[in-house]
Amino acid sequence: MSMKKNSASNYSWIIKNLLLAALMVLAIVGVASLALRIGTQHGKEVQVPDFTNMIYSEAVQAADAAGVQVRVTDSVYIRKMRKDAVSHQSPAPGAMVKRGRTVDLTTNSRLARRIAMPSLVGLSTSQAVSELTSKGLELGELKYVRDIATNNVMRQQYRGADIKPGTLVRAGSQINLVVGLSALDDKTYVPDLKGTKYRRAVERIHDRYLNVGTVSYDSSVKTYADSVAAVVYHQSPEAEGKPYLMGSRVSIKLTVDQDKINPESK
Repeated sequence: MSMKKNSASNYSWIIKNLLLAALMVLAIVGVASLALRIGTQHGKEVQVPDFTNMIYSEAVQAADAAGVQVRVTDSVYIRKMRKDAVSHQSPAPGAMVKRGRTVDLTTNSRLARRIAMPSLVGLSTSQAVSELTSKGLELGELKYVRDIATNNVMRQQYRGADIKPGTLVRAGSQINLVVGLSALDDKTYVPDLKGTKYRRAVERIHDRYLNVGTVSYDSSVKTYADSVAAVVYHQSPEAEGKPYLMGSRVSIKLTVDQDKINPESK
């Protein structure tokens, strides 16, 4: 009888210890999972600010407030932009990223350096624009000519004349691209530009294989700082889902007047 009691007691002790061990494992896993979520902000995303025209110290403050980090990875020269200011960023403004993500910044250098013109002929338009940007040059205008290969770069031009690869040009120079346009694939759509700053609006226009038309600022824009802060409040044509011929022009008007930016809040 005593042996049966001892056996039952031992069995009960083993069960209790197994249950206790299982609970401890679950607790450890739970704590570790919670710590991981807190440490990585698992599942949480933040919106990337627009760092355009900020100097590095200003960008750091804006990034800290938004929950991201910044680093300068390159520099270019843009004649009309203030020195050391951010000219490009990746990811783009408005992109949703995980908290703590590092945003790469390109700043405006103090002196215009000479850059060897890259070879763009044969590339797609998007590849050519990416190459120009990486070299510190800018897309001027897309000139479309009939060809079976739509958006295939056929010629590269600087100041109205063809330019050979390797030719030295100043950083920030605008390069025009002559590209093909097939009659079977020659349409695109106008993006919604309202609320975007000038440089971002230009990028979005080019992304749709369109050209920038007239750019104007209203009377609220009085200083250079105003022009940098100004956003599009009117565009022509509007983003209506109507197809347009590639190479068409999109004109924009910019303002810092909040009544024009947010008319529904009046």
